[in-house]
Amino acid sequence: MRNFIKEEAERMKAIFFDTSDYIYNNPELGNEEVKSSKKLIHLLEENDFCIERGVVGRETAFKAVFDSKMPGNNVAFLCEYDALPEVGHGCGHNIIGTSSAAAGIILSKVLNSTGGKVYVIGTPAEETDGAKVEMVNKGVFDDVDVSLMFHPLDKTHESGVSLAMDALEFTFNGKAAHAAAEPEKGINALDGVLQLFSGINALRQHVKSDVRIHGIIKDGGTAPNVVPDKAVARFYVRAKERAYLNEVVKKIKDIAQGAALITGSTVEIVNYEASYDNLVTNQCLSEVFSRNLREVGVTEINEPRKSFGSIDLGNVSHVTPAIHPYVSIGSKSFTAHSKEMADATITEEAHEMMLKGITALALTGYDVLTDKELYKNIRTEFEGHVGAE
Repeated sequence: MRNFIKEEAERMKAIFFDTSDYIYNNPELGNEEVKSSKKLIHLLEENDFCIERGVVGRETAFKAVFDSKMPGNNVAFLCEYDALPEVGHGCGHNIIGTSSAAAGIILSKVLNSTGGKVYVIGTPAEETDGAKVEMVNKGVFDDVDVSLMFHPLDKTHESGVSLAMDALEFTFNGKAAHAAAEPEKGINALDGVLQLFSGINALRQHVKSDVRIHGIIKDGGTAPNVVPDKAVARFYVRAKERAYLNEVVKKIKDIAQGAALITGSTVEIVNYEASYDNLVTNQCLSEVFSRNLREVGVTEINEPRKSFGSIDLGNVSHVTPAIHPYVSIGSKSFTAHSKEMADATITEEAHEMMLKGITALALTGYDVLTDKELYKNIRTEFEGHVGAE
């Protein structure tokens, strides 16, 4: 059956390459991925998946299922397909979306012998307000046994970690006045923002080394001779673990309240984007994927990346076992979120490596469906983590 999976991937590779290249040539921003999601849905429908469109109220989100109608585990492959402004698919989501759909299709063709279900879940807007967060909150992953995907990059890495993140917006409200003639009648909202930055800079010395705090002034007033009655700052606050991030965020919110008190202004604090949890890689599942990569010819697999940001798969990993490895798509070095990476995704070398990644994903899904001891170990590891939270 493993040979059948490899042969099926080889047989369908031209379709998969065309799909990835189509998404590359039609880059769409988050929640606007109309053509990309339609292309993936059409591919899945052609292979007998049942499609639920508009999941969690997002037009370009979907959940596709192939049900064997027999007892067994279920495996979810997660698609991303949003592009970056100007750069296009500089994060390789054309490959991610296609590869997850492709792996689901290939695995579905052996369900008559394994039982269980295959899900392919379309998750828009990974680069901004990641749909996976809302999907987790609304129960989309409640019946998923494992979640699988891989990310293209210039080198192959085992699945590692990502930082938990909160996106905070601080709106300070004061009172406008003539800055020269009657400054005493004004309350400077911008001073509140400046005090916020100063307080956060003082906090940096007293947080763990994995914490990242970076912000901008979005609105600082309209003219130098008018006391700003409104000023807005936005921050990303990150940490290795959600629990510690929550502690840091509380301190920052206290600083904001202090800044308002010092300046006589008031402050409103909101999350302006979805909050991401840290990624918890299921090591047992990760080892299986790496083993399958080696089986299809990828022998140079590096340890997890040392540099990382935040991804909405982190939220998924707290409700179901998940992995997020990286698969090299070329021999040349390039930087993520660059035009060079976008262009690298449609080369012959990228196609060849994408096919290996697809095959390894499908083989990993097959292992989960057929190896009861493996699945037991995956669940034991996952439940141990959840119990420790």
